[in-house]
Amino acid sequence: MKAGSAQKFSNALLSGAAGFASFIFSLCAFLYITNFNDQIVASVVAGAFCLLICYIASERPNSESARALTALGDRLLAVEGGDLISPPPAIVRRNMPKLAAAVDTLFAEVRSSIENAQALGMYDPVTSLPNRLHFRSEADKLLCDVGPDKSCAMLFVDLDRFKMVNDSLGHARGDQLLIMVANRLRVVVTAEIAETACKRPLLARLAGDEFTLFFPDIASTADVERIARRIVVAISEPFELYGHSVDIGASIGVALNPDHGTTVESLMRAADLAMYRAKALGGGQHCLFDDELAAEHQRKIDTEKALTEAVQRGEFVLAYQPQLSLVTGELVGTEALLRWNHPRDGLCLPGLFIPIAESTGLISEIGDWVIGEVAATLGSWHREGFDRRVAFNVSPRQLDRADFFDRLRQAFAENHVPLSLVELEFTETAAMRASDTVVAEIASLREDGVRIAIDDFGTGYSNFARLQKLPLDRVKLDPSLIVDIEESDKARVMVQAVMQLIQGVECEIVAEAVETSAQADILRAMGCHTIQGYVFAEPMFETEYLAWTRDAAPSRSVA
Repeated sequence: MKAGSAQKFSNALLSGAAGFASFIFSLCAFLYITNFNDQIVASVVAGAFCLLICYIASERPNSESARALTALGDRLLAVEGGDLISPPPAIVRRNMPKLAAAVDTLFAEVRSSIENAQALGMYDPVTSLPNRLHFRSEADKLLCDVGPDKSCAMLFVDLDRFKMVNDSLGHARGDQLLIMVANRLRVVVTAEIAETACKRPLLARLAGDEFTLFFPDIASTADVERIARRIVVAISEPFELYGHSVDIGASIGVALNPDHGTTVESLMRAADLAMYRAKALGGGQHCLFDDELAAEHQRKIDTEKALTEAVQRGEFVLAYQPQLSLVTGELVGTEALLRWNHPRDGLCLPGLFIPIAESTGLISEIGDWVIGEVAATLGSWHREGFDRRVAFNVSPRQLDRADFFDRLRQAFAENHVPLSLVELEFTETAAMRASDTVVAEIASLREDGVRIAIDDFGTGYSNFARLQKLPLDRVKLDPSLIVDIEESDKARVMVQAVMQLIQGVECEIVAEAVETSAQADILRAMGCHTIQGYVFAEPMFETEYLAWTRDAAPSRSVA
């Protein structure tokens, strides 16, 4: 090869090497930012450059350039060990200054990209506060430095009524509100540092409308509760949001080390539980984790575990409570009530386990069992010529399943049960919030003979205009409305008002938990149609219920 041609070839190779280097480093930066493993990035760098260097060196094995490329190859292999700082070797700078400059520039770009990627991965993009990952990492470090005579505190802050802001003003306004909340929390933290000279606490946004604070040095429980009250006051002040005055609040859970946990994980769990207790108490307040809350949580865990096996073990049973007409004195219906025959605790009422089943989603499986059991029982009664309409509750979770209504129809069809013997009870809030599709399915069932009832009316959420349009037959008064009607004028006025509303939508009125003849007489005078309660019949298992109904005369009365 002539000297001029060799020089041109060498320049072409070096130019290609520089271009290829630029491509490879850009590719690696992309791989890193998109969360590829560091080992993959290093392998791409080292492997690709070594291939190029080997190719060039094979063309000019004895040249100074080849030795420079070999040195550069060794430098690039160091990337696999994490070295993105060392410069290219001096021989590369002497013989290939453009390539050396390109390597310097691209290493700087890769370092910058990595730093940016790390920052994005450690901070919340909305509030610029540390995110969950960053918070846990830093809290772990601080917790390790806490001495045996020191105490630290974890605070969980959950905003009250934030969802209403998102729903009414949109998520962009919701993000703006989160920024304003974060700024108020910063003000509280700054003021606390100035007033008490405490160590700077960690402040982070975990997710959604949840914030957390970790104080690595707390003198007493009274101090952390004072801080929690300060945050409650700060968040309760109205926010001015693009011409809207927005009122929200904060529910705060507090946990202390070492009383409530010795790790970040255990402290976060304790503070989270305490926060939910504060929210259950109405929000706008703080709650300190304690032994009672820990025991309650453990009972919930134990109950949840036992519930997962209860259906398979056949531990659920149905009790049947008759419903009596206050007009004719006749038996007009029956409600199937769920009971759990717990292997250790005995017969458990729904109030002890249904909320847990609802929160965990197990209610769908339990609900399927109830439907199957009611269908089988009604099928057996129907074949024996004993036709009684039976009502049972439907959970909102069941309505979320797309196949719920098909499965329900199939269960009763397989047992040859006329739908006129079935009554479905929905909670007031679930009925009000049901989608148009669900309402249409309910209306279709009603047209086929199923009776539709709202259960526990008077304590949930009601839209009266929507109530008028729902496909309903019966409305059941919540027991809390009935309990004081003998002694309280206010209670009677309230019940009368609710009953007039129900009469306005042309539905039958059913009063539950009627315990005395005096209550029944008052309800009859007010215009109540049907009662259910211990005043004339308590819940009974099937054998006892069938015997009771055989003995029940049409004129059975509570008066």
